[in-house]
Amino acid sequence: QVQLVESGGGLVQPGGSLRLSCSASGISFSFYRMAWYRQAPGKQRELVASITSARSTDYVDSVKARFTISRDNAKKTVYLQMNNLKPEDTAAYYCKATLSMREHWGQGTQVTVSS
Repeated sequence: QVQLVESGGGLVQPGGSLRLSCSASGISFSFYRMAWYRQAPGKQRELVASITSARSTDYVDSVKARFTISRDNAKKTVYLQMNNLKPEDTAAYYCKATLSMREHWGQGTQVTVSS
């Protein structure tokens, strides 16, 4: 059974930092492209960052220079380090694993940026 479990969300003040984690089980993690998505209330889910099996990364423009995606294949975990958080980063953040036609989603973790 495939499971992706996100953690690390919470309430943080503007300018603060959080690190999200997504731990995978039931998949050959190192082969998968991993990605973080987010969805704010009333908005479509958007791709925030991705990392390939070769560790090539990509980011949406709004988070470049603030967020960093990384992976630890030994721990089957992908991370999203989020610095200088802004209120517009408030959303539910989801982890996604993709390999060919297979894709799996986590249940999400809430990030709220507010003073």
